[in-house]
Formats: sequence, structure tokens, C-alpha cells
Amino acid sequence: MIKILATPLIQVPWWRNNRKVGWLLQAAFGLFLLIAIALLLANLERNLARAGMRLTLGWMSQPAGFDIAETLLPYKASDSYGRALLAGLINTLRVVISGLILATGLGVVVGAASFSANPLLRGITRIYVELVRNIPLLLQLVFWYFAVFLSLPPADQALHLPGLQLAKSGIYLFGARLINGELEGGLRLSLELAALLTGLVIYSAAFIAEVVRGGIASVPKGQWEAAESLGLQPIQILRLVVLPQALRVIVPGLNSQYISLAKNSSLAVAIGYPDLYAVAETTLNQTGRGIEVFLLLLLIYLVLNLLISAAMNAVNRLVRLQER
Repeated sequence: MIKILATPLIQVPWWRNNRKVGWLLQAAFGLFLLIAIALLLANLERNLARAGMRLTLGWMSQPAGFDIAETLLPYKASDSYGRALLAGLINTLRVVISGLILATGLGVVVGAASFSANPLLRGITRIYVELVRNIPLLLQLVFWYFAVFLSLPPADQALHLPGLQLAKSGIYLFGARLINGELEGGLRLSLELAALLTGLVIYSAAFIAEVVRGGIASVPKGQWEAAESLGLQPIQILRLVVLPQALRVIVPGLNSQYISLAKNSSLAVAIGYPDLYAVAETTLNQTGRGIEVFLLLLLIYLVLNLLISAAMNAVNRLVRLQER
């Protein structure tokens, strides 16, 4: 009878355990970072106290004393700075949410069109992507606002497109009517909002199109050929076969593009749209509370981007789950 002797487990010292050492290094770095931030904040508080300006948010309840050109939240100049910042935040969310939806739709169409059998369509998509991605967004926003939308005719000579009317007084959707020389009814977009959305959507869609193109290219060619052998049309192949498989590559790339769109929305100040940054800048000029205002801005944009990342990570987990 053969006896099998159990080999005793060798205890590895903790300093040779890469996993434990990694956790310890991360904990030490995190502690060092927290101590550094605490020291900086304490030093800032002491310096402000010497200048008679302690950190406080009490100024947010004071009357703002300035108007906001357009906002979905009822607001007047006698309202507080806090309400003014909230109105600016709602304007920013309005742009970000609308921009994400429109840019995604346009980006998917352009990315899919780059695989078209029509060489002219493929060429147009490549020219669009390369041209738009290599022109600064700020320059594009200024172009759309000053060169395009401010050049629109008055209301009585408005440009009429299907479901859309363009005039110097704004962009009107869903059937506005001319009454006493002014367009009334329907959904009106100010020129500032229209220019901002147009610039953001066209710019962001060019990057999203490249993400979509890369995702589609990652699908093996055999999938296309198998779908063609079943008699599916090109649109059906993309919708039913290729895009569902490409999502695992597309979704992670969309996350960074969505965050970039949210951050780029702060360029609205260049064309006069009263977003969060523009309202915060006016608040800073009137109150002199630069540190508090910019800390609020940093916190709000950080939370907004974290929410976008969390949503996209959830979508990514869902896509991977369905794939298995």
C-alpha cells in the first residue's frame, strides 16, 4: 500500500505577495493624498480668514440681480444666486441630454454609412469625419452662430423646411404661424441654443461615428456573408446581426465621447447661451466668491460625468451579459 504524503503549503511573506503589496501601496497613496488635500484646505481657510473672507455658501440666498435670457425654470432678477445657478444647471442638462441623443443618432448613421457599397457615400462620410474632427469646436460654434444663424431672414421671410421654420427670431418646430409679422406657436429654440446644439452634435457625431465604425469593423466578415446567404438586406444585416455584436466594442468608446460632450457644453459662454458656466461666471463677477463658485462648478461637472460613466458602465454590463 502506497502512502501519499501531503506537501505542506509554503507561506509566502507578505512583502513578496504582489496583491497585498499593491493594496498597501494604493492605501498609502490614498492616505497621502487625503492628508495633502486637508493641509491645502486648512491653509486656504487660514489665508481667507486673514483676508476676512471665510468659505461660506450664505451668499447663495442673496438676490442675484441679473436676468437670464432663457430658462426652463421660472426665474426673475430678484431671485437668489442659488436659483440662478439652478436655472443655469437645467439649461446645461437640456443641452447635454439633447446633444447626446442627437449626436448618437447622427454618429451611428455616419459610422454605418462608411460601410456602404456606394463609394460616393463612403467618401462623403470620410470627408465629414476628417474635416469636422480637425476643426476646433469653439471655431465651429462661432461659425454656426455668427455666420449661419445670425444671417437668417426676419420672421416674415422665414425659411420653410418640412416641420421647421428658420428666422432671426429663432428656430420654430411643429408648425408655427405668422401673426402680425411674428412667428408664434410650435416649439421655439433660440438662435444661441440652436447654434450650440448644431455645433455640439455635428462635432461629437464625427467622433462617435469613428467609434461605431471601429465596432462594426470588429465583427468578423463571416457574419456578413452568413447574413447575406440568408437573403437579408444590408440594413437588416446591420440592425439584426452586426450592430448587436459590435455593441461590446462600441459602448466603452461611447462613454468617453459622452463625457467630452458634457464638458464641451461649457463653451456655450462663447455664443451667449446662459448655461451653468455662464451663470456661474456672472455670479463670480458680482459676489467675488471665486473659490466657492469654482468648487461648485467642479463638483457639479464631476457628478454629471460620473453619472454618465455609471449609466454607460451599466449598459456595458448589460451588453456583455446578453452576449454570453
